[in-house]
Amino acid sequence: MKYLYIIIGTMLFLTACENDLEQFPSNIASSNSLTDYSGVLNAAYFYQHSGVTPIAVMGDFRADNALMEEEPYPSFDRFNGDLVDMEDQFFGPFYTGMYKSILSANNVIENSTNATEVGEAKFLRALSYFKLVKVFGDVPLNLVASPSVTDESILLRQSVDNVYSSAIIPDLESAIAALSAESVNGRASKLAAQGMLGKVYMQQGNYSAAETQLAAVVNGAAAAGISLQENFADIFGVDNDLNSEIIYATQISSSISDEYGFSEFWSWSGGLDTKSLAPLDPSLVAAFDASEGDLRRDVTINTETMSSPKFPQTGGPDHDWIELRLADVILLYAEALNENGNTSGALDQLNTIRTRAGLSNSMASSQAEVRAAIANERRLELAFEGQRWFDLVRTGTVAEAMGQAVDSRFYLFPIPISEVLASFGQITQNDGY
Repeated sequence: MKYLYIIIGTMLFLTACENDLEQFPSNIASSNSLTDYSGVLNAAYFYQHSGVTPIAVMGDFRADNALMEEEPYPSFDRFNGDLVDMEDQFFGPFYTGMYKSILSANNVIENSTNATEVGEAKFLRALSYFKLVKVFGDVPLNLVASPSVTDESILLRQSVDNVYSSAIIPDLESAIAALSAESVNGRASKLAAQGMLGKVYMQQGNYSAAETQLAAVVNGAAAAGISLQENFADIFGVDNDLNSEIIYATQISSSISDEYGFSEFWSWSGGLDTKSLAPLDPSLVAAFDASEGDLRRDVTINTETMSSPKFPQTGGPDHDWIELRLADVILLYAEALNENGNTSGALDQLNTIRTRAGLSNSMASSQAEVRAAIANERRLELAFEGQRWFDLVRTGTVAEAMGQAVDSRFYLFPIPISEVLASFGQITQNDGY
């Protein structure tokens, strides 16, 4: 398996990007000879870059927000086995990037004596595995820096439940205990770990546990310097990177070359790639048409070009990728409250987001109505932020949203064939591909 060879080879410690991450460690050495693991930690941040555009495309182009035009790319809009043709551009870089980040994190966790570094590394390892299980389902699980090269068990895919219980949840709990609430230079923080753990519990359908974590973020945001931007447009664009609403983002800088060699996420949503010059799905236009007076409309969609200006072309290569922002957490908190029977409390949270969007309070009243209202609000609020498909799968509303029966095998994406072949079949392919 490709990521196994990374462990036993020489590791080049790269950086993440802006601020204090914009450093190039002078040491190139085996991990067990180091005393300073900041460079290894920076590598764990850096390798997240390879997953940004793939998950952006999976999240919106697989769903009802965006469309592909040029074959074989419309396979994202078909629910069959055709997606295997997209390995080189999407699933391969995503898979490899996440495991490189995991391996770097493992080295920090196992060797660093700096508690904050270890907390950040555990956050990044959890984030990587969380993305992997949402995209692929069962995945190989490795929690050590240097596993035996003869141990083929680390190639076997582990159940999603096992990955949650063995890695994602305990790592995020450790990160919460180790990190401060206030983010420093955009790095992982306690609030980011709490918010991500809330998302994890929502993904599992554990609404009670989710409510606790999400409430901690909502109630602790102000003290940590986190607040909703008054103007929705001020969340996005290079000049607004790391604004007050951002709890955690993968920081990107054009001054540092990353490993992803294809069109970036802002190009896809902006209609700048020939495979999709008019990516805007008419379904999303209709959703905004039904939300009359919505101040998010002009920020999110352009019906003349049928594309999204949310991440402007100007400064595109320097756009950070938003992993978690306060509005996302507030809407998840509303959803958790509603599922736990507190519909009134859910409406209060929902209306906070609607007010910023220039909308009146929701007229929903029953639990089912509030559930639908929150789902719609998440679509409008988070369009082109890589969330929609995963929300549909999580809430069991894929068929309803897509207007067709969809085989649940295609809720997941194909494991890169190169990984299956490199493991001599130890890694198995997802059913349907």
